[in-house]
Amino acid sequence: MAVLTKSLILAGLVSTAAAWSPALRGPALEGGRLPSDSVERARALHVLNRLTFGPRPGDVDRVVAMGVDRYLEQQLAPEHISDSPAERRLARFEVLRLSTEELARISREEQRARRQRQQAAGRDSVAAAPQGPQRRQLPRARRLAGELQQAAVIRVTISERQLYEVMVDFWTNHFNVFMAKGADRFLMPEYIERTIRPRALGKFEDLLVATARSPAMLFYLDNVQSVAPGSRPPFRARSGQRMPSGLNENYARELLELHTLGVDGGYTQQDVINVARILTGWGMSPPQRSAGFVFNDWAHDRGEKVVLGQTFPAGRGEDEGRDLLKVLAHHPSTMRHVSAKLCARLLADDPPDGCIDAGVHAWERTGGDIREVVRAIVRSPEFWAPEYRNAKVKTPLEFVVSAVRAVGGVPDSTLALAQLVGRLDQPLYLQQPPTGYPETQESWVNSGALLERLNLAMGIAAGRAPGVTVDLRGVIPAWTGSSQLADLVSQRILNGAASENTLRVIREQTADLAPEQARVMAVGLALGSPEFQRQ
Repeated sequence: MAVLTKSLILAGLVSTAAAWSPALRGPALEGGRLPSDSVERARALHVLNRLTFGPRPGDVDRVVAMGVDRYLEQQLAPEHISDSPAERRLARFEVLRLSTEELARISREEQRARRQRQQAAGRDSVAAAPQGPQRRQLPRARRLAGELQQAAVIRVTISERQLYEVMVDFWTNHFNVFMAKGADRFLMPEYIERTIRPRALGKFEDLLVATARSPAMLFYLDNVQSVAPGSRPPFRARSGQRMPSGLNENYARELLELHTLGVDGGYTQQDVINVARILTGWGMSPPQRSAGFVFNDWAHDRGEKVVLGQTFPAGRGEDEGRDLLKVLAHHPSTMRHVSAKLCARLLADDPPDGCIDAGVHAWERTGGDIREVVRAIVRSPEFWAPEYRNAKVKTPLEFVVSAVRAVGGVPDSTLALAQLVGRLDQPLYLQQPPTGYPETQESWVNSGALLERLNLAMGIAAGRAPGVTVDLRGVIPAWTGSSQLADLVSQRILNGAASENTLRVIREQTADLAPEQARVMAVGLALGSPEFQRQ
């Protein structure tokens, strides 16, 4: 395939960036053209945009043929969907085969080797870094972290269990852990694979307890350092080892504010303190001994506590924490806060009350069954309301993956595709604040981000994006003239929803190009258009 010249690419990007920026900042696009069988196709496209990471070529037709309702039920039962191609691809990743102990050992050995190099060189770490060919080889621990990110991207790109992967991504963000913090470098794989993924469509209470017991979460939010004031461990600390000396409220605060009740959930500062007291002793064993969850009785505050008006009697140890988490998981404020976040992910940045109410009622009816809450949300009238179609701007992960899927791209097993997502300011598992990455379009839409998306879209179309193989001939066959090419791209990439402005831009930018260059430019502009940025 011919490669576009730099000047040609810049000409298309600069002109379209200026033209499309207002469209992305405004309300949902209107006036898009739909095929004649618009009703069922529009429903299918809406489902594929919201409950998957974007339609692949032919997906809309397949869902229409199957029936939208049947497709929804199939996606809500991912355990019955064969996913062997994705499983075979994931088998190549070493990080998914290693235990936490092995990952911790690798991290320790590399830290020790780095210190030895620094000492031998007598210079700082930058000057002591390997030079020449050695410099291009990533340290094993860093490569394994990249594998974890790439595994996530491959899953959302090629898995047939799309709604399940949407929910895994949602909960990973809701219960955010910053992978670059200390021990979380080697705790994160266990957190994703054994804590989040098995419970993504299970009971919220089970998921909440699992995250609360996860060493990755307890280390990230400092609960491993939280002990009853004045308590001392029954062992002698090694020289230089920093021992916890008192209460740490970090995890307690985020548990209430982010994970359960919400900032307006009715708790007080005294509740935060008492939650922290209840969770004293919840920690982790040393990395050389599995780095698993432990309850340190010596660190636990044995006094009576009161949280949200409920008394937790003294002397119940670890059971206090389990009782607390059960109360929080079924609290009305939690039901509403988490249902609102689910509606924000699946429907609109500012979701309607009807959608949230549907989630809350399902939560009450089923005891917090996530599968049933999601089913209620997508069955609510609000989910299907026309004003909420194309109402959300894609996050960088959603944009990159949906672009690859739209052109039938095949990701490889390098770390490149995950790095493309990071280049758009959403590096996976590397959001430092516990809030996780934002859902709202204001966080992702600005002129610089739009130009970067356009540039990446053109790279994918031209086959120059690292980490993915693309053959546009299977998506856009022969055509005559720029008008027909624009219409074909609208149908095949944008599923018939291109605005007149987008069609005009594609016609103008491809009018004088050779056929292969025209195809690349047309597809690139479609992937970078306002219509494609929305879902």
